[in-house]
Amino acid sequence: MDTSSLEKTTPVLSSLPDEAQDWLSALPWEQRRYILSLCHMLCATSSAQQAEFLDAYTAEGLLVHIADDADTRRQVNTHLQRFRCQTQLNDDTFRHYIRHVYLHSMQDAEERPELYLEMVLMLMGSARKRSSVLCYILGFEILKMLFSMSWSQHERLTELQVNKEDFTRRYIAPIQLAHRQHLIVVPKDEKKFFARREHYIQSPNLDGEQLVELTIETFTAEKIIETGFSLLRHPNTIHFDYDYVYTEYGSGK
Repeated sequence: MDTSSLEKTTPVLSSLPDEAQDWLSALPWEQRRYILSLCHMLCATSSAQQAEFLDAYTAEGLLVHIADDADTRRQVNTHLQRFRCQTQLNDDTFRHYIRHVYLHSMQDAEERPELYLEMVLMLMGSARKRSSVLCYILGFEILKMLFSMSWSQHERLTELQVNKEDFTRRYIAPIQLAHRQHLIVVPKDEKKFFARREHYIQSPNLDGEQLVELTIETFTAEKIIETGFSLLRHPNTIHFDYDYVYTEYGSGK
C-alpha cells in the first residue's frame, strides 16, 4: 500500500509528516501488528496511564533536544538571574518541566483524553514547540515570584512598568484575586488606612507545592508560555528592580 492509498483509507494519518506516512506504508504486516497493539493498549488505558507511558517513552529524547537549544537556554538563564530566581536549568529541571507542561496542558483531560498524546507529538515534531518548554519554565518561575510578593511589593513593581494598567490586568489582578479566594491575604476594613496597610505588607505564606498549584489554577499553560516568550523577545516586557521592589519604602525612585 503506497502513501496516497494509505491516506485515502485512513484520513486521520494525513496529518502526519510525510516521512512518518512513508514509514507506515512501508511496514510489513508483522510490524504493523505491533503498531496496532500499541494503539489498542493506549486507547484502553486511563489518561493518567497514557501520560505515564508517554512520559517515560519520550522524555529522554525531548530532554536532549531541549538541552541542545543553547541560545534559548542562555536567554532564559539570564532572565532567571535578573529576577533573582533560584531555579537552575539542568536535566532535572527540564525533566520536571517537560512533564509539568504536559500535565498543565491536559487539565481538561476528562473531556479530551487524547490531549496528552497531541502534546507529545507536537513537541517531538517541532523545534519551536520544544523551545516553548523553556518559555514555560521562565514564565512559571516569574509567576511564582509574583505570587510570593506582598501587595505593597506588587504596587512598587507595577510603578516600574510602562503600561501599568495592562500589567495589572494581566498579572496583578488575577494573582491578588487568587490570594483573596484562598484566604492567603485577607483584607480587613479596606477603607481604613492602617488596616489596609497591614494586609498590603503581609508576605504570602506559601510553600513550593502551593505556589505550583496556585499558578496552574490561575494561569493557563498558554498564558505562562506567552509570558516567557514575551520576556525572551522583549527583555523589558517586565521592568524589574529588585532593591526597589523588595525595600519597604522603595529606593527613593
